[in-house]
Amino acid sequence: MALKARVLYDFHSENQGEISISENELVTLFSEEELEGWLEGENSRGEAGLFPASYVEIIRDHITSSVNNNGFSSPKTKAQTPTHTSYTSSDSQSQRGFGAGSSGSGGGSFHTSQGSDDDWDDDWDDSSPATNAPQGLGGAPALYPVTTSLPGRGHAQQQHQQQQQQAKSSATVGRNLNRFSTFVKSGGEAFLLGSASAFVKDGDRICVVMGKHGPEWQEDPYPFTCTIDDPTKQTKFKGMKSYMSYGLTPTHTSVQVNRRYKHFDWLYARLVERFPVISVPHLPEKQATGRFEEDFISKRRKGLIWWMNHMISHPVLARCDVFQHFLTCGADEKAWKQGKRKAERDELVGANFFLTISTPDVPLDLQEVESKIEGFKTFTKRMDENIVVVNTTINEFARKQMAGFKKEYQKVGQSFKLLGQSFELDQQAYSAGLNKAIAYTGDAYEAIGEYFAEQPRQDLDPISDLLDLYRGHLANFPDIIHVQKGALTKVKDCPKQESDLHNRCNIISCATLAEIQHFHRTRVRDFRSQMQHHLRQQIGFFQKITAKLEDALQRYDDDQ
Repeated sequence: MALKARVLYDFHSENQGEISISENELVTLFSEEELEGWLEGENSRGEAGLFPASYVEIIRDHITSSVNNNGFSSPKTKAQTPTHTSYTSSDSQSQRGFGAGSSGSGGGSFHTSQGSDDDWDDDWDDSSPATNAPQGLGGAPALYPVTTSLPGRGHAQQQHQQQQQQAKSSATVGRNLNRFSTFVKSGGEAFLLGSASAFVKDGDRICVVMGKHGPEWQEDPYPFTCTIDDPTKQTKFKGMKSYMSYGLTPTHTSVQVNRRYKHFDWLYARLVERFPVISVPHLPEKQATGRFEEDFISKRRKGLIWWMNHMISHPVLARCDVFQHFLTCGADEKAWKQGKRKAERDELVGANFFLTISTPDVPLDLQEVESKIEGFKTFTKRMDENIVVVNTTINEFARKQMAGFKKEYQKVGQSFKLLGQSFELDQQAYSAGLNKAIAYTGDAYEAIGEYFAEQPRQDLDPISDLLDLYRGHLANFPDIIHVQKGALTKVKDCPKQESDLHNRCNIISCATLAEIQHFHRTRVRDFRSQMQHHLRQQIGFFQKITAKLEDALQRYDDDQ
């Protein structure tokens, strides 16, 4: 006999593979085994597909039972004791899957552990990431449910009280079946549907305020800067292991701390997991060979300086606990490990991150939000395309300066020198000054060739570095936008009286627009500053060439 179940709440399908069911309807189950909170069966209209397991009660032997998330059933004549969701991370996993902080269908909190407590000076290097854990959303280590035990379903009345509010919104706004969707992995869906749950201290609050141009992050009342010294080569294991150590000195402590690249890499992973709608700038790329070559060290230091400047200018990232721990924890290994463990066990990730956000009193107009998001999406696409064009152009121009221009100016200089040498064969005393002037002109052109070869490091390379940094930012925003658009889509499908759902969507929208506003402000600041630097360098460059030519010209007056 086929297994039957009675529907407790209406559910309207919105994804392929789902079916709609109505309250009090009898459905046929194909199996009692759940798939991440879903059951497969057939409704009274003969449609087969998936529907939420918590929306039905199994009917068997005249005893109403509730299916728990392990696929077993228990009589509802006796209330069950709720258990709690427990997730762990597994470094041995090799597949990619649920992103950091995703609560899946159950909205449970993730506790992660990256590395061991003894890795303050372990064997992380540039050829291996700070963790062996697979990568999830935006580069964050992915997390996998190893053991899952969701809250049990007790007596019908108790269950009804616990799920009544959530069922109202969920009945019209179903969960996304695609567990790999960014909206799901980021925790956006779980938060929108009310599954997020965590204790938020006052110090964890993140404020979005209404500025002149829309929502923006509240400014940091205590801004600071940070310098990064030239790295020094360090060794351990009696010289068998070498690494580069960077000295960081933040102005709000004036105390230098030493960090390796692996520590930057660990921090980056934590920040990406912690802030699903904030664009964490990408770190300079790793390199398996040549890590101690001068050019690579110089380029990496410049990249880390760019990265640090963006971090400390972000009102949210600069103040977060894990970043401050990274900047201020000295050589005390015990203190570092304590802060490291605390950061890796942070519960305010994924869906719970949105619980920390305080928004302006007046909610946003969702149609206006959608319009702004679409406009920004178009902007980022065009900006990304043109960054590629500019980068290709200036890199080609730099190559010509460093090779072609240098070579051509040196050819001209050598030809002038040959002319001067031929004049010397005349051996007339009154031509000696001219001969020297021509030879000096040849030297001047060779020097100008060297000027051209060296100049790209001063004016073109910094622009290319900035463009690379912003390409990393632009690569982050599709996921950020997807979270916000996913929330808007869900809200459109629910009744307007679902105020809680609208309020949670407003929080996601405020955070997204605040991050977009910060991106634009930072972009204007960076590109204005960099273009000014470029033009000043160009002016100085041509002034140096002019001075060299004027000096050569003066030699012709001196020979008379």
